[in-house]
Amino acid sequence: MAIKSTIYKADVQVSNMDTYYFEGHSLTLAKHPSEHESRMMIRLLAFALNAHEYMTFTKGLGAEDEPDLWQKSLSDEVEVWIDLGQPDEKRIRKACGRAKQVIIYTYNYRSALTWWDQVKNKLSRFDNLKVYALTDEAVSAMSEMAKRNVQLQYMIQDSEIMVSDGQASTTFELTKLTS
Repeated sequence: MAIKSTIYKADVQVSNMDTYYFEGHSLTLAKHPSEHESRMMIRLLAFALNAHEYMTFTKGLGAEDEPDLWQKSLSDEVEVWIDLGQPDEKRIRKACGRAKQVIIYTYNYRSALTWWDQVKNKLSRFDNLKVYALTDEAVSAMSEMAKRNVQLQYMIQDSEIMVSDGQASTTFELTKLTS
């Protein structure tokens, strides 16, 4: 018998001064049995950083042909493709061919930098690719906020991100790996 996904509910308030996006979202996330809470929190961060009325979570780890999040147009074209971790070069090339914009949020900071050094020359031709790295400290702080029912506030201004659950908060910046 297969282990089922764990359901998490998140009420998210996004105040993004950089993009002038100010909205609240009630989200339901299915945490895959092999997914750590830290990765799930990075998915929530990716949602907040790219929040849009058409941004949705996908099957994620359960589907090879879908990213972790995406934004599709009304005509079903992929506008934004968001992957987490260190996807292989072939997957990134395919995503860049399918979507108007591809964003990758890496974590495990040192290994992410090593991974990027190995693939960046092969991917430099893609103008629609953005890659960001999260520090281990930021991931750890967000992981401590993970609860089955959580209320999170994301405030983004001048590329600085503040995440709060009402009791704890953390502030950090992403390291942009693409030029």
